[in-house]
Amino acid sequence: MSRRPPRKPRVGLFGYLGSGNIGNDASMESVLAYLRTKHPDAAIDAMCMGPQRLRSAYAIEAVHLSWARKYSERVPALLTPGLKVLGKLADAGRTAWWVRRHDLVIVPGMGVLEATLPLNALGAPYSFFLLSLSGRMFGTKVALISIGANVTRQRLTRWLFSTAARLASYVSYRDALSRDAMRTRDESGERGLIYPDLAFGLPPLTDQPGDPQTIGIGVMDFEGSNDDRKRADEIRASYLEQMKAFVVALVDSGRTVRLFVGDTTGHDDAVASEILAHLRSERPGTPAGQAIAEPVVTFDDLMRSMAPAGAVAATRYHNLICALLLGKPTISLGYAAKHQALMAETGLAEFCQPAGNLDAKALIDQLAELQDRSAELRAMIAERNADRASRVAEQFTALSGLLLPTSRTPVRYLTANRAETQ
Repeated sequence: MSRRPPRKPRVGLFGYLGSGNIGNDASMESVLAYLRTKHPDAAIDAMCMGPQRLRSAYAIEAVHLSWARKYSERVPALLTPGLKVLGKLADAGRTAWWVRRHDLVIVPGMGVLEATLPLNALGAPYSFFLLSLSGRMFGTKVALISIGANVTRQRLTRWLFSTAARLASYVSYRDALSRDAMRTRDESGERGLIYPDLAFGLPPLTDQPGDPQTIGIGVMDFEGSNDDRKRADEIRASYLEQMKAFVVALVDSGRTVRLFVGDTTGHDDAVASEILAHLRSERPGTPAGQAIAEPVVTFDDLMRSMAPAGAVAATRYHNLICALLLGKPTISLGYAAKHQALMAETGLAEFCQPAGNLDAKALIDQLAELQDRSAELRAMIAERNADRASRVAEQFTALSGLLLPTSRTPVRYLTANRAETQ
């Protein structure tokens, strides 16, 4: 009798992908490279916030993560609240239907269990809860890989995050800080692995040091954390004031400034434009090429924009990762503990400032020290990057145990064993 050919494994990608966040898409690109190299027969699709982008840029079939978001611009404002309620009910059924069609659903990195930026409990937390619940109901494996987490004050958000992690088949965190945040909630963090951010699995476009006289600056439309909503305008104004002063000081010292963003929705670009407009107002004789903001759409674009810089100061988390991936001596202008954790792990703990309390004069001093130690720091960063790339590949090998039923090593054993060694 003839044997029926084995069915192709069905793999889904889930999350805020294709929505304009360059870092989220970089994590997805790392997973896609792994799947297409190690499991070329896998059928891949996605449930995400930007399905059109995934279809056009990555040749992946995709559906929208949020039913209400898809139709929100087509209904009168008066009906919007009702649309949102109906959408949450629809999303429960849509998510369950989508999940049950897969063997494995991967959430590729991202800060999916974080509330470091303004967040609604019935947005991302609800979506990831539905994902894990659907996976448990229909026997689909759900893998949250190299994700970020933090301690969350909002009770409903905390419960949704904790339950999503507890119901998932596989959970790994991008740093010990994230795993420990989950341990403060319940036992769900006890089985979490620690692996680097998935973007460290991408090959850097160049290893050239760049021009010491060119400084890259990653800017953001920063308004504080989820707990700072009442002070959002004040925080944004302070951040902008110090970033403007920093850029003017750099230009006054004869340096070239390259501004870049980490989100393509236009909000970060507006901040870059405002900074350049301030520079032109304060220093009208500045040559056009001495301070520029090149448009970026992909992580590769971001790497190309950063490549000429000899040093970088960055706000968005994946701007920071991109700079380190390129081996650039870097200052973190961070808005969450994850920034300090990454910098400390790299050996750059002293080169950090909080985005909500920047000091332009201190930045100039930090930059001077950073560049004085450039050769030493580049060697240290290169060594750390090699280790990170190796560990990302190690995690993908473990993931294959989830994807391939013939794997002899239980993933849950790998999870417990690895966690104990961190």
